[in-house]
Amino acid sequence: MKKIILAIIVAGFLVAVGLGGIYIWKNYGGFWRNIQEPSVNIVNSLENQNAAPEQIIPPDFPLTLPNGFSISVFAKNLGAPRVIISDQAGRLLTSVTSVGKVMALPDKNQDGVADEAITVLNKLNNPHGLAMQCDDGKCSLYVAESDKLLVYDYDQEKAAATNGKKILDLPNGGRHFTRTLQFLPGSSEKILIAIGSSCDVCNESDWRRAKILVADIKTGELKVFSLGLRNSVFMAEHPVTGEIWATEMGRDFLGDNLPPDEMNIIKEEKNYGWPTCYGENVHDTVFDKNVYIRNPCMEPFETPSHINIPAHSAPLGLDFVAEGNGWPKDFENNLLVAYHGSWNRSMPTGYKIVRYKLDAEGKYLGEEDFISGWLTGGGEVLGRPAGVLFFDKAVYISDDKAGVIYKITYHP
Repeated sequence: MKKIILAIIVAGFLVAVGLGGIYIWKNYGGFWRNIQEPSVNIVNSLENQNAAPEQIIPPDFPLTLPNGFSISVFAKNLGAPRVIISDQAGRLLTSVTSVGKVMALPDKNQDGVADEAITVLNKLNNPHGLAMQCDDGKCSLYVAESDKLLVYDYDQEKAAATNGKKILDLPNGGRHFTRTLQFLPGSSEKILIAIGSSCDVCNESDWRRAKILVADIKTGELKVFSLGLRNSVFMAEHPVTGEIWATEMGRDFLGDNLPPDEMNIIKEEKNYGWPTCYGENVHDTVFDKNVYIRNPCMEPFETPSHINIPAHSAPLGLDFVAEGNGWPKDFENNLLVAYHGSWNRSMPTGYKIVRYKLDAEGKYLGEEDFISGWLTGGGEVLGRPAGVLFFDKAVYISDDKAGVIYKITYHP
């Protein structure tokens, strides 16, 4: 009898371990994939390609780009660069959230490679969002740390930031600790601040969470601009309409294919649904079990996504291709989006740059991969694209796994 009981206990234990292993593999398998060192060093692959102009991409190169485009390393050994902006002197600046830095990357000889990496600011609390504002040659650099928004005097000749002043406090930490900045179109005094939720899915107690806020940089007044946004990490202004577009990461633990991540056009006072709704106003009944008189996910009360993105792609940086830039005509006003890559999924997805085909007013016409290959066929992750900036006829992409910023150019 004791042997039978023992056998039952052992069998139950093994079943529990097996089910637990399956659960961990399905929901957390991507963690290891994203942090382990790959067998191929993508930086070495790029720097060793030595291709002639007519052989822009060698046949064994891991990344795939459209014909006529090339990719190179603009800056390396940066740690984990995220947001990229430019100053009026033509330098790139990037936030390196993981080490608390903001760095400047000058390319004085214009050979397509940064001459050096200058530490502009150091010892910050998870700096992420950056914004630059200049008037008559006098520039201010705005930096969003996890717990506050600051402004610095920025010297363009020296790439130096001094006289830091706190404008306002922000809610610190939480599951989503990045804060992103975007000046409100047409305003030099109003700045948008994206603040993610403190959790995966919950009812927030802090009114500033899971929203895009608008701050008055003169008075420090902070208000809600739009809400129901779980984690809109990056924003960009449409070059024609002036509307703000933002990527949005959906919640986890609803399976491989739910909920979709989102592309939203951010409008003042609109509610984009989280935590009750996702995608095109689909009710999250796993979380929300309240009984309603009306459907809790419907316009005009909640705003559906503009474009659905495959679940767990983790869309981050985005930028529009400017008109008259020397790129193919059909790229103008299109949107390039960085898919950072999945962790909460049994089969990985993302790890690429996607081109959204749009008309001049932002109507969705289709999409296709622009750069892929950071995820190999064998499941290795060579890099994780994060920030995107279209600047001076080139696209710059930060990679917070490989520690580099890439430069993508077109050769007619």
